[in-house]
Amino acid sequence: MTLERTIITDTRGSRVIHSARIVDGDGSVTEDGWVRFEAGRVVARGTGRDWTPADDVVDAHAVAGPDAVLTPGFIDIHGHGGAGAAYDDGVEAIRRGRRMHRSHGTTRAVISLVTATVDELASSVATIADLTETDPDILGSHLEGPFLDPGHQGAHEPSLLRHPEPSDVARLLDAGRGTVRQVTIAPELPGGIDAVRAVVAAGAAAAVGHTDADETIARQAFEAGASILTHAFNAMNGIHHRAPGPVLAAAADHRVVLEGIADNFHLSPPVIKLLFDVAPGRVALITDAMAAAGSADGHYDLGAVKVTVKDGMARTDDTGSIAGSTLTQDVALRRAVEAGVALGDAVRALTATPAAAVGYGASLGLLQPGYLADAVLLGADHEVAAVWVGGSIPR
Repeated sequence: MTLERTIITDTRGSRVIHSARIVDGDGSVTEDGWVRFEAGRVVARGTGRDWTPADDVVDAHAVAGPDAVLTPGFIDIHGHGGAGAAYDDGVEAIRRGRRMHRSHGTTRAVISLVTATVDELASSVATIADLTETDPDILGSHLEGPFLDPGHQGAHEPSLLRHPEPSDVARLLDAGRGTVRQVTIAPELPGGIDAVRAVVAAGAAAAVGHTDADETIARQAFEAGASILTHAFNAMNGIHHRAPGPVLAAAADHRVVLEGIADNFHLSPPVIKLLFDVAPGRVALITDAMAAAGSADGHYDLGAVKVTVKDGMARTDDTGSIAGSTLTQDVALRRAVEAGVALGDAVRALTATPAAAVGYGASLGLLQPGYLADAVLLGADHEVAAVWVGGSIPR
């Protein structure tokens, strides 16, 4: 069934969506459910026909078919672009990419930046800080670089990588004026553990990634406050029976959220399922999308790196490394379910878990009273039929 997507951002008046199977961000499932929105927030929910009239009434069956599923809006805490636009290229590029991802259910997103000079990154972070004041779907920025291991640089320009000097870390955090949500760091670099502490002290999430860390160093980073593992398994040491590496260190620490790219390129289906099995409730399904997401195969720039996309897979021209993805979060949902992940667990990994990972667990990720009225209506094949975006997050 092919569905025509509708995106609604009007937060005036009241709205009831009924006759849906509600799969919430905590993994719970409510059959024949309804939810009521007022002024951009969830105000009530229930089952059957016990809802009161509203300004707008949406029959989920009529819009998405008899197997309609309603979930909270998806939240992408790690993505670099889409619709032919790279987020590093400024305001209009960010808005263009966000429009495309929003049509695929991603109602809020953190804007990820690839490695560049500190001057360029500080300018981009400041631009994104400004956007958070005008574009409520933008949650802030994610610095995926420049504090990465050159041996695991992936699609980052190695000549621009650097050790996390305290002055550089402070400058980038200050440029964000409190809107830097995540910083990826290779903790084994000189000053790496101190940088983790500085990021956490500033109110952002420190992430371990693009790293040569072994299990011991990864654990030290988590003890210092790092709370995210950047795209688990990718750009890091894998699991060996005598060298567990950062993935199992993160899985063993219940404070840590593990990002996963469920596109069947970065992770094979059995590994997608494994991620959910070893870290239940702590997986965040990200896109790591670059400009080619929602666009055609061809040649693209990812920061300072040249990338070619063929058959939906992006690789760097110089080394052949996987260079981000062409993924959208609705496809990530389908791939996770196809891999054997329960629908409720997959929805949680797209909603409540990423929201909490970057500090928005009290306002996003659930269809419960008091939460923002972000929702996605899916058809039988989990294709997006409609998207609702609620109001602004209080500052």
